[in-house]
Amino acid sequence: MTETLISFILATATLAFSPGPDNIFVLVQSIVNGKKYGLATVLGLMTGCIIHTTLVAFGVSAILKQNENLFLIIKLFGAGYLLYLAYQVYKSDASITFSTDNVSQKTTFQLFKTGFWMNVLNPKVTIFFLAFFPQFLFSETISTVVQFYILGGLFIITSFIIFSSIALLAGSISETIKQNKKIGIYLKWMQIVVFIAIACLILLP
Repeated sequence: MTETLISFILATATLAFSPGPDNIFVLVQSIVNGKKYGLATVLGLMTGCIIHTTLVAFGVSAILKQNENLFLIIKLFGAGYLLYLAYQVYKSDASITFSTDNVSQKTTFQLFKTGFWMNVLNPKVTIFFLAFFPQFLFSETISTVVQFYILGGLFIITSFIIFSSIALLAGSISETIKQNKKIGIYLKWMQIVVFIAIACLILLP
């Protein structure tokens, strides 16, 4: 159980730190508007994760109660989707680019709402949770709904710590990215390794 949760946290941390639209958005808002505005964006994004966790928790739990073979199909879908994500990352450009041009000043509440709706209205987040979370169910005695909420909580806490660090260290991070062009390559391959490793764990008997 402990090993499973630690593996989940490490995988989440790697993926949260890898460049993506969410953490780049946090970085830009922090640089342009200030640290508290970046943190407001992070809070919105993490609050949106609660919605996706709820959808997956009750949806997958209902499927488990109906038919374990359907759960096997979900696991195979999860492996396939994670391998697809690894391929997408492999094809993508490793360079990290972000623009602070034309970024308007907003209140912290407006940025909280922006972060929330960016997350909630992105169906890819639900699909990712559906592929990612079931592989880390860790107990045969705790209800699956509770387990999904525990995983969701760990995902939110881990991502919040990393995204908040990005917001607070925005200036230093942006300068490091500009000065070291190889960072994007390292992070790109970290993502690929994590996706493939989890997919392999799913496919192993």
